[in-house]
Amino acid sequence: MKIKSRNKPQSIDEYIDSFPPEIAAKLSQMRQVIRQAAPKAAEVISYGMPAFKQNRVLVYFAAAKKHLGFYPTSGPIEVFKTDLKAYSTSKGAIQLPLEGALPVALIKKIVRHRLAEDEQLHQVTTTPGFLSTLGAPARRALQGKRITSEKQLAQYTEKEILSLHGLGPSSMPKLKAALKKAGLSFKSGK
Repeated sequence: MKIKSRNKPQSIDEYIDSFPPEIAAKLSQMRQVIRQAAPKAAEVISYGMPAFKQNRVLVYFAAAKKHLGFYPTSGPIEVFKTDLKAYSTSKGAIQLPLEGALPVALIKKIVRHRLAEDEQLHQVTTTPGFLSTLGAPARRALQGKRITSEKQLAQYTEKEILSLHGLGPSSMPKLKAALKKAGLSFKSGK
């Protein structure tokens, strides 16, 4: 695949126009599918790739030599792992073959999932609560496990919480204080 321009694109249109027509058509279709699922999201270029942003970036997409990369973050990869069996995936990426049809329904489902995650995170970070006292990596780690209340947090041991990527020992005093305030504690480790 030969890219027409080496300049960093300033818009999704510029990004798409930098590819040969057959790739540009696939990228345009991806853009349209994402737009249908997230009509209020803003189009941006982030990390040199097209992205859609509501409160935070929802998804990215990009052309590669043999596939389109679709980057919905790691949460949807886990949630939709059964639906994604036909595709090569990594922690936060899905490779969609350039040949054949795009999985439109699946892409829309993933984007809608990301919209729900984005809204939940926005509410958590703009309303008082124990999650709003934590740094973004710790907050995302807990939300990734669907832990958004003290009651849910109390169902885990300290060791289980500390094993989550993004949560370290410095978060534990805040978590213990939140549990204590709610009259709860971590599940005892056995």
